[in-house]
Amino acid sequence: MGTDIKKLRTRIKSVNSTLHLTKAMGLVASSKIRRATEKMNNSREYLKAVEESVAYLSSNRECLKSPYLANRKGKNIQLICIAGDRGLAGGYNANIFRLAREYDGASITAIGKYAADKFGGDFRSVEAFSYEDAKILSEKLCKDFAEEKFDRLGIICTNYISMMSQQPCVKWILPLEKSDEKTNIGIVFEPDELTALNSIIPEYVAGAIFSAARESFACEVVSRRVAMDAAGKNAQEMLDGLGLEYNRARQGAITQEITEIVAGSGL
Repeated sequence: MGTDIKKLRTRIKSVNSTLHLTKAMGLVASSKIRRATEKMNNSREYLKAVEESVAYLSSNRECLKSPYLANRKGKNIQLICIAGDRGLAGGYNANIFRLAREYDGASITAIGKYAADKFGGDFRSVEAFSYEDAKILSEKLCKDFAEEKFDRLGIICTNYISMMSQQPCVKWILPLEKSDEKTNIGIVFEPDELTALNSIIPEYVAGAIFSAARESFACEVVSRRVAMDAAGKNAQEMLDGLGLEYNRARQGAITQEITEIVAGSGL
């Protein structure tokens, strides 16, 4: 009986430590959520503005000559895979890698420590990923696409829907789709629309990469908050069960001691 009580004490201590850890990680995630979602919304607004310019230019007949509108029939795919910097975020990273497996044979550029560990790469932190990093990556990818080193560019990332819903997805960036609608944005492009389109594409791709990284990071911290809340709830339930079991064992030990004392006294 004494051994059982000792084991229960050890388990209670272990579960209690886990509970404190999950609460601490949940608080850290909560503190990051507001700033992460704010940055995500700002990057979305920037990308939307660039997309309007690209949509206007791609509707111009002269811009059909751009290599970025060339819909090549090759099957060489280049993907940017954005995963998390840390684990303990539920199925966040697993869902991204499950989607990436559907594109077996594609070349993958990783952003985030988990993605870099799996696929290799220099961009090891999605939280610290800056717009300058996005521009460096964009310029290389745009140059390679124009030189026909690959035929299609996409981003595997996580789409933020709400605090309770995040969906892994692939956002296809290149080639551009010709826009059939004229967008009246009141801009005169010099020297001409084709030159302007070819110049703005690296900015558009950089904006898309940066926006996807900001959105993915927001999804990561939200997923971690939800996962830590669930883990904390499970730990508390386990702790309550172990406490009840410990009290029963302790009461049983006391009863046994009393019985042995009474038996020994001959009463």
